[in-house]
Amino acid sequence: MAAVVFTLLVAVVALPDLLFGLDQRSPFTQLVPFRPWILIGVAGLLVLLLVVMVFERRVLPFVDGVVLVLLVGVAMLVPRLVADPVPAGGTPLTVLAFNTFEGRADVQQVAALIEQERPDVVALSEAGGRYADRLRPLIEPMGYHLESSIGSRRRDVEGVTTAVSDRLGDVQARIGTETSAFPYIELSGAGLGGMRVAAFHSVAPVPGSVPDWRSDLGLLQQWCAAPTPAIVAGDFNATLDHSVLRDAIAGCGDAGAQTGQGLVPTWGPTPRFRNLFGPQIDHVIANNGITAESFEVHDIAGSDHRAIITRLRVPG
Repeated sequence: MAAVVFTLLVAVVALPDLLFGLDQRSPFTQLVPFRPWILIGVAGLLVLLLVVMVFERRVLPFVDGVVLVLLVGVAMLVPRLVADPVPAGGTPLTVLAFNTFEGRADVQQVAALIEQERPDVVALSEAGGRYADRLRPLIEPMGYHLESSIGSRRRDVEGVTTAVSDRLGDVQARIGTETSAFPYIELSGAGLGGMRVAAFHSVAPVPGSVPDWRSDLGLLQQWCAAPTPAIVAGDFNATLDHSVLRDAIAGCGDAGAQTGQGLVPTWGPTPRFRNLFGPQIDHVIANNGITAESFEVHDIAGSDHRAIITRLRVPG
């Protein structure tokens, strides 16, 4: 019995999303994004128990329990490190997603990244009319049209901005207000054909905001579960270790996981933390066989997020 209780305690820390949805409640919501590092701690615990077992065989049931937790956790992570095959053919589409951190990100570096990568669609979180006004003169000459979900009188942190290449023609933008805090932008028409592309930002799951976070992520089903081809890009404030996100994007593939880059960090309070330990909470997801063939991250001064560039293949 003691070994069972011990195993459950370890599982609560390492696998809360598999235990009655504990990851949907604080503090487990905030803990589960760091599963890779938690599992390293579990592995260290296993080594300690193995040393003890040399002198005391009665710890074997404890060892077995920790091994089980470790194997389940690793099995959940490994698929994100293995790239899926990319279907032949299709139309290429490049998407850039980036959280500007309350509009503080270096606008010159954002413009330089756009000039270098020439994405078809750019989805900027925490960028409203003010940030768009600063970015517009830098990238409009490159052939981009900008739309913001809020005007310049409101703070950038409340908004989302899209930039669409003129190559896609007269794309239409619709602002959705169903989210708890950040209106999203849905693009459609012209060169996108029947496909929809959304720039999305969920509220962060800080204590007190977890219900709103769950509600925001639930909105992803309107794209992933729909028969219409769709791509959603932005800051989801969730990793694939969150059961809420996994359920919400059923029907969609995640670009990071599809390319074997599913554990590459995209957020952290400091550059060192962000590049080494941070979780991947920024995503590009797509349904209807739209598949990622590459996924790259770029550091931009002034933000606690990294920009992600993914190249997708849209079936003909």
